[in-house]
Amino acid sequence: MAAERCAGGRPRGRRVAAVSLVALAALATGCEPGTAEGAQDVPPPVRATQAAAPTPSPFLTAPAPTTEDAKPSTAPPPSPSASTAAPAPAPTTARPAPEPSTAPPPRVLMRTGSESERVRELQARLRQIGHFGRNPTGYYGSVTADAVRSFQAKRRLPVTGSTDAVTWQRLLAMTQVPTAAELDPPTERPVAAPDERCLKGRVLCISKKSRTLAWMNDGKVVSAMDVRFGSEYTPTREGVFEVFWKSRDHVSTLYDTPMPYALFFSGGQAVHYSADFAANGYGGASHGCVNVRDKKKVAALFDQVKTGDKVVVSW
Repeated sequence: MAAERCAGGRPRGRRVAAVSLVALAALATGCEPGTAEGAQDVPPPVRATQAAAPTPSPFLTAPAPTTEDAKPSTAPPPSPSASTAAPAPAPTTARPAPEPSTAPPPRVLMRTGSESERVRELQARLRQIGHFGRNPTGYYGSVTADAVRSFQAKRRLPVTGSTDAVTWQRLLAMTQVPTAAELDPPTERPVAAPDERCLKGRVLCISKKSRTLAWMNDGKVVSAMDVRFGSEYTPTREGVFEVFWKSRDHVSTLYDTPMPYALFFSGGQAVHYSADFAANGYGGASHGCVNVRDKKKVAALFDQVKTGDKVVVSW
């Protein structure tokens, strides 16, 4: 009954003071106040000596479980292609690329278009070893270039068709100095028996059958040379003529073609040197003239023949 009088009298103040003293005594001895019944939803107080755990963030990932079958491996996962990838090749030492040669090419001594006594010697030497199948002419044409290519290929030299210093020295080592007969053979073709009209006087005796020209003096052959004639459309005229004009450095006004050492005997037809004949042989034809391919011989003939000398063209 005394407790019910707390709301209006002193006894209540004495009771509060007593409770306060009891609480102070408990704190002094280190005791915690117990949890009162009906207050289980209130969290217990935190001890003074234990730090409060931080509230976990909803954005952090939960740590992986520590069970044995889910223990995180310390080794990095293998590459998906590690089991099938070929082993890397062993490094190799690259060979350095060869440096380009700085040596100058051999000096060219003779080439297509050259004309000299050395070309004649070249042809004679090539003929000695079977690379040139005709008489030397002294003119470096396609036939001579082909012969040089044949020689170079067989000796494993650069195949150019031009005669450089290396090709020339190799040819000199394999051949002998040509004789006068090798340098200036009578003709490549046998001289035909002379027409009876050629047996007297000074005569240019020309045979279409043997394709030769014989310079004759009273039935004797002074010199002979190979010749070619006009085509069927521009034939060389046959008959007995005489030289009416000599022109050493003549050029055709009709065909704009050089006709050196020209000996005219019938209109515009003449005996003369032909570079085309020297280069290509009987693969071509003239426009009616009598072509000579040996320049040295026709030059000598030009100096010996006089205006008025007879010309006989026959089969």
